[in-house]
Amino acid sequence: MKRNILLIAGLFLAGFLAACGSEPAAQLPIVATAEEAASESTAPEETAVLDTAVDEQGAVSVAVTPVDLSLEAATLAFEVVMDTHSVDLSMDLAELATLTTDNGRTVSATLWDAVPGGHHVSGMLTFPAVVEGTAVLEGAAELTLTLTGVDSPSRTFTWSLNQ
Repeated sequence: MKRNILLIAGLFLAGFLAACGSEPAAQLPIVATAEEAASESTAPEETAVLDTAVDEQGAVSVAVTPVDLSLEAATLAFEVVMDTHSVDLSMDLAELATLTTDNGRTVSATLWDAVPGGHHVSGMLTFPAVVEGTAVLEGAAELTLTLTGVDSPSRTFTWSLNQ
């Protein structure tokens, strides 16, 4: 009898701990893939969803996702995530980044909005959308973001704008 009570109590405790350690599936967020989000978009004025580009040179992994590349945007924004276990990531990416189009326009970043330092850093890298009265992306089919000095001489991330 004592064994049965201990067995039932143990099963009850195991079930209780399992229930406390997980979130019900109904509460988990639903995240659409970039392809699903792009296929759902029917409005012509919306910006195409561009994929995240990743560069894993040296001891730092850098992932860059274009956030706003519309012709109407005041700035061109990219989400940047850097991960490492051995390099200090306190650099100012605005000083290390340039954006180039296939039709010859090049601009430097104006802002790196992130909490500096540590081994896992994420933030927003911003570029001007208009230079000398012309939209940077006007007539461009390809866009390249270049980062220099992030634990490698150069990292390039390229996107096709004609998707």
